[in-house]
Amino acid sequence: MKYINKKLSIDKVNFLKIAKKYGTPTYCYSYSRLKENILNFKKNFKSISPLICFAVKSNTNVNLINEISKFGFGADVVSVGEMMMALKAGISPKKIVFSGVGKTTNEISYAIDKKILLINAESKSEVVEINRVARQKNKIVKIGLRLNPNTDAKTLSQISTGKKENKFGVNEKTFYEIIEYCKSSQNIDLNCLSVHIGSQILDHKPYEKMLKVVDNILKKTSHEFEYIDLGGGMGISYTEKNKKLNYKKYNLAIKKFLKNKKCKIIFEPGRSIIGNSGTLITKVIYIKDSESKKFIILDAAMNDLMRPALYGAIHKTLPVIKSGKVSKKTYEFVGPICESTDKFVTIKNFQELQEKDYVAICDVGAYGMSLSSNYNLRTKPLEILIKNNKIKIIRKRQKHKDLI
Repeated sequence: MKYINKKLSIDKVNFLKIAKKYGTPTYCYSYSRLKENILNFKKNFKSISPLICFAVKSNTNVNLINEISKFGFGADVVSVGEMMMALKAGISPKKIVFSGVGKTTNEISYAIDKKILLINAESKSEVVEINRVARQKNKIVKIGLRLNPNTDAKTLSQISTGKKENKFGVNEKTFYEIIEYCKSSQNIDLNCLSVHIGSQILDHKPYEKMLKVVDNILKKTSHEFEYIDLGGGMGISYTEKNKKLNYKKYNLAIKKFLKNKKCKIIFEPGRSIIGNSGTLITKVIYIKDSESKKFIILDAAMNDLMRPALYGAIHKTLPVIKSGKVSKKTYEFVGPICESTDKFVTIKNFQELQEKDYVAICDVGAYGMSLSSNYNLRTKPLEILIKNNKIKIIRKRQKHKDLI
């Protein structure tokens, strides 16, 4: 993404052209950036030949999942809806992993019928229920068991999943108990140990700690696992302050972990694949002056991009047309929703803006549209994909008549 003739552009297509033709707010995805992320991920972990399952929760657009599937990716899903979407997008059932702490009986039944690769169980009760459903169907079901490694990912508390106070996975004692339970079952094949410690992780050291915990668990049991599912959580640089996760160091740690082991690695990346490929284009509706700052009221709102309101997340925000004039007052970018949390970012020394100007909110490909809602009965944005300098609509803008 760069300025060409003072117009912010992506893959040689300028956002002003998109905004004027398709309206705002609009989610815009770059295929070239998506492809670059995929190839970079595969290259860095090539030496361990992992099965890479895209975390569908990060972006649920069927067209984007289909593009990702063409690179041999599977899918990590956390609901029957995501599983249906993955299958519709062309993902092979043999590359689908079903995660989540609260799978219903109907969801378990559907997953078994579709013959997916793994159901990653997260409690003794869930394993018992999978066993019951499998016995009814007279089938043997491959499952993974998610361990809670009590590892701090050093990320936001709201997206930490690997500490003992989090709801995910089972502790070491329960882990061994479930292994024994599975040995006595004729309908369950426990062939995966699963872990996932959080999201937006920018340091390889928490992963190294996680691997040590898993290694110690494996040494204490004679049970052999075909797969070790290491989850995802790899972060991206939302601001200049964010450092990049060192894939090479993480890969080396995994290679060391795999020494004298025959298991295959599964990854579940989402944000690191799709995050920086997406941009939200929005229009300035009004500019409201106050004593200390100016409110830049946009036509995008927290229902379109929830991360700032939900996590206090910061997204780089840029003017679509560059002028060089700097505002003397601080700008606070907000949406029209009746909540004080409906704000995106506060910036000093931003370019001077006028009403009806356009702004680009960057790196929204992950947990942007997938967290969107119809709060205040607002319609969801249009989504477009730029591929080979061509614009393709990949999800139509919602209409009020379809909601009401």
